[in-house]
Amino acid sequence: MSTAAPVAPASNRASTKKALPEHFLDYKHVWVFVELERGEVHPVSWELLGEGRKLADKLGVELASVVLGAPGDATKLAAAESFRFGADLAYLVEHPVLADYRNESYSKAMTQLVKTHKPEILLLGATTLGRDLAGSVATTLLTGLTADCTELAVDADGSLAATRPTFGGSLLCTIYTLNYRPQMATIRPRVMAMPARDEGRTGRIVSFTPDLSEDEIITKLLRFVPDRESTKTNLAFADVVVAGGLGLQSAENFQLVRNLASTLGAEFGGSRPLVQKGWLTSDRQIGQTGKTIRPKLYIAAGISGAIQHRVGVEGADCIVAINTDKNAPIFDFAHIGIVSDAIRLLPALTEAFRQRLSPHQRDRLAG
Repeated sequence: MSTAAPVAPASNRASTKKALPEHFLDYKHVWVFVELERGEVHPVSWELLGEGRKLADKLGVELASVVLGAPGDATKLAAAESFRFGADLAYLVEHPVLADYRNESYSKAMTQLVKTHKPEILLLGATTLGRDLAGSVATTLLTGLTADCTELAVDADGSLAATRPTFGGSLLCTIYTLNYRPQMATIRPRVMAMPARDEGRTGRIVSFTPDLSEDEIITKLLRFVPDRESTKTNLAFADVVVAGGLGLQSAENFQLVRNLASTLGAEFGGSRPLVQKGWLTSDRQIGQTGKTIRPKLYIAAGISGAIQHRVGVEGADCIVAINTDKNAPIFDFAHIGIVSDAIRLLPALTEAFRQRLSPHQRDRLAG
């Protein structure tokens, strides 16, 4: 009679050894994709360079920016500007086919660059363009991508620890790309602080010419039509924001938020349930699935402060919370908490500010 050998317990994600295959050992340095469109760099690119600088310093490697675009001054200027925000070097990828963003051409150029120069970490903004590009590049390179991160760190063995909300925002999880490179992540605008601009900082430029042909790109740009609605809100970059939640009880009472915002020269927004109820348009939603904001002053009226909302506002310099429930989660991270009925308090605040602030002072507060 034979005895079967004991079966080893099945391995799981948590016990996986973070050991890289040999062909990935020469992947080094931190890269940030600089989103350049129609001559303008998206501010999230500079925010990511600030965060990338911290990661590169922790790993003892270089921080590189990646600029894709048509040959010309705007592309070169974006590369040079990246040095002011912390980059050590800039990969300048110029080609006529890259004049306008198209997924196929940009994905081919980026994957060719990655395979040639081999970064350890690649960060992109979680914008419409960045999300589209990141998914294609990660799929082509057969590597992992952590989307919409709220925090980035380097753990003890040098792996990227990318934290993001999960289960509808009720939990935060930290994700590792263990045995593949590059480690990729997208971060939404305003999640990370804007780094200080260093006018005297310089770096080196590495030019790269991708193997592209217009004939091989299926998508063609026929005409550019700007979105007339795109300039309506400026929540992500406003210095003062007033927002409302379900504690306002009705769509009519949301006018109280608008009135206070108007008096302060501020932007207004709200929590996700208000958008779901149709009280507010989606472009004014604040939180995990809406806008992330970093204002100097944030006034939240009737918002409970669940984690979905918290991750969108905790970068504010000063959070003033108004809620009837003294145990509301928002009081755990607000700088100033007021236990009161927002429906009664907002008109009083609005009148008090109206009497104390001249139009000139309102402009200065909002600016």
